[in-house]
Amino acid sequence: MALASKRIVLIIASLGSFLTPFMASSINIALPDIGEEFSMGAILLSWVATSYLLSSAVFLVPFGKIGDKFGRKKIYTYGIITFVLASFGCSVSFSAGMLIFFRVIQGLGSAMLFSTGTAILTSAYPEKERGKAIGINTASIYAGLTAGPSIGGVLTNLFGWRSIFAANLPLGSIVFLLILFKLKNEWYGEKTSGFDYFGSLLYGLMLLMFTYGLSILPQYTGILFLFFGLLLSVFFIKWELKVKEPVLNMNLFKENRKFTFSNVAAFINYGTTFAVSFLLSLYLQYIKGFNPGQTGLILLSQPVVMILFSILAGRLSDKIESRKISSFGLFITSLSLFTLSFINVETSIVFIVISLMVLGVGLAFFAAPNIHAIMSSVEEKFYGLTSAIIGTTKVTGQMFSMAVASLIIGIYVGRSEINPQNYFLLLKSERVTFLIFSILCIAGVFISLARDNTLYQKTK
Repeated sequence: MALASKRIVLIIASLGSFLTPFMASSINIALPDIGEEFSMGAILLSWVATSYLLSSAVFLVPFGKIGDKFGRKKIYTYGIITFVLASFGCSVSFSAGMLIFFRVIQGLGSAMLFSTGTAILTSAYPEKERGKAIGINTASIYAGLTAGPSIGGVLTNLFGWRSIFAANLPLGSIVFLLILFKLKNEWYGEKTSGFDYFGSLLYGLMLLMFTYGLSILPQYTGILFLFFGLLLSVFFIKWELKVKEPVLNMNLFKENRKFTFSNVAAFINYGTTFAVSFLLSLYLQYIKGFNPGQTGLILLSQPVVMILFSILAGRLSDKIESRKISSFGLFITSLSLFTLSFINVETSIVFIVISLMVLGVGLAFFAAPNIHAIMSSVEEKFYGLTSAIIGTTKVTGQMFSMAVASLIIGIYVGRSEINPQNYFLLLKSERVTFLIFSILCIAGVFISLARDNTLYQKTK
């Protein structure tokens, strides 16, 4: 592919990669204002974030397969249109139910984008240049994921929480116009004659059971939903192993240890870090008394570091074994999470900023090399599905992160609205959550290191 065409692909993929995680994280900063306007408790409020993630997770793998069959650019285009329209719907919502409904539609659009974006980028760049491109794209993902609270804070402080959703409209329109007038190529993958509708249904129900069950723990109903989710997962795996054209090719996991361990490590990475901005947003606004704009500026310390180091990590992954770089990143991340488990009422803002900067370094050194390792371990015909699996790992990890945070807050604070009477309990719940995340992240380091350092045969 010509250099100009590759650059257009990188620009489009990077803008899309910024847009969707920006939406996922920026809303966290506005949750107190949304909760106040719609009189929402802490648990219901968490579903403003979780509904978006759940919808993305349910549709990522199916759209990855659809993109391989009908064209990845086509699905990507439909995704940006859906995302922009849903953003407008969120900006004019007049009830909690309406807002959550459009968040689900937003998640649908996000699934179309993430299930095809990395696949298009990987197809456009040869393997020797792929690390650099993925590094830039990863910088965009994490910039959106962690710059969301800072930009969202400023927008919320100046124009109200609805402006966060409205901000997606011009950027999304730019992406659509670039696709329409500049992106001429189309990319296909494994063109199958059918589609696994039943497997897709099982997959969606399984994720719904798991996510809802986690969100209402420690109630007995939550345990029951988790149990049914586990049963569905067993049934889903058995179905996918025997069906002729599965929605999720299980051989990618069975026959490729590098692929499997890289995805598990990614799940742990997202599962231990996504809720950080949610927790610190509550801490800084409720306990430290900062407004949304001030809170956003404090949280900005993380994405600035991440953007710089993600590009460096991507370049390094073209020269150094990804296993070493990403494992180092997870270790640095675990140290940052451990330091945050000591926050209290008297904790200085300098301490928070330094911890966030260290976290940014860790996330940067993990993400790009890990994605490079995953995409390089499979054949090109699987790029769409693999891109979707990476997105699914990310989103399910994010859901797990929010579910754990909501569970711990629910145990300590309950389902009542957050008020000065339970600030101490909120702080205690956050410290426990950060400690749990730190321990899980250390486990992720060992899983990441367990990837063989020999050259892998790509999955057939």
